[in-house]
Amino acid sequence: MNSTQVVLGIDIGGTNTVFGLVDENGKTYYKREIPTEANLPADLLFLRLFKAFNSDFKNLQHELELVGIGVGAPSANFFTGTIENPSNFNWGRVNVVKIISEYYSLPALVTNDANIAAIGEMVYGTAKGLDNFILITLGTGLGSGIVVNGDVVYGSDGFAGEIGHTIVEENGRHCNCGRKGCLETYVSASGICRTVFELLAVHNDKSILREFSFDSLTSKLIQQSAMSGDKIANLAFEITGEKLGKALANSVAHLSPEAIILFGGLALSGDLLITPVKKHLEENLLSIYKGKVKVMTSSLMESENAALLGAASIIWKELGGGKTLSNSELKTKNANLHQLK
Repeated sequence: MNSTQVVLGIDIGGTNTVFGLVDENGKTYYKREIPTEANLPADLLFLRLFKAFNSDFKNLQHELELVGIGVGAPSANFFTGTIENPSNFNWGRVNVVKIISEYYSLPALVTNDANIAAIGEMVYGTAKGLDNFILITLGTGLGSGIVVNGDVVYGSDGFAGEIGHTIVEENGRHCNCGRKGCLETYVSASGICRTVFELLAVHNDKSILREFSFDSLTSKLIQQSAMSGDKIANLAFEITGEKLGKALANSVAHLSPEAIILFGGLALSGDLLITPVKKHLEENLLSIYKGKVKVMTSSLMESENAALLGAASIIWKELGGGKTLSNSELKTKNANLHQLK
């Protein structure tokens, strides 16, 4: 019986790392999670990860053929195969592809969280069939993955696509990147919380949100309050959607995408966010783009395997080109990719 080709997807988070086996059609055959322990060297994470995986994979090798390893991680560089000084990690610059090669002589590719999400959407989700789109991830911060003519935009150094760090307010809110007024300080889970507290300071309206400290307030609480008719919460979503819609209108002028896809916790608020985003995007678009750009939510973000699908998809997309390749073909293309830099 022929074995099924699968990719090991690895999603490295600040708290936990999830890894599992995914085939070209998005079926997950195996999944496991371990603590990242980001305060310790990266080598130790991969030592623990592959010790656990190798033990489990022994029972699956007769039916599954491992053909590649895809990694999603903060501050990851597709060109160099490295993770470079990620926030909240005690890692510095780590060559992930080199570490993986010590365990498996297979194609291995790495890129950042937002690019992984964009590739996952293109291979398995809402963006399937789209060649030009922008994916916006709305979590604690704002990430973005940009796809043009079917390819992720990495730029000259592998770090292109930081829409969250475009300045939307001169001398605005302080950002963790060290600058002021970045989009993610207004449009993110943390950004909408900051907006709520600014509104509470200047408005006298009754609001259940006054009962929460800054550290205890969450975007989910704001969403629940807005759905209950809380004026401050609804105004916060309107302001957030306006900021994002206007910023995306500028991105459309640069890229002319077919669609903008929203992913992440804040995107789960649905029309509370989507409606003002659409309104202010359309109002601020150059006339030649009006009525052409769809705003949609991810079809993967509620999947418990979304991170795995994204991490695995980089192998199927970047190396497979939409078809399954042999191991030798995968290795050759992988080697060529990493000779780009």
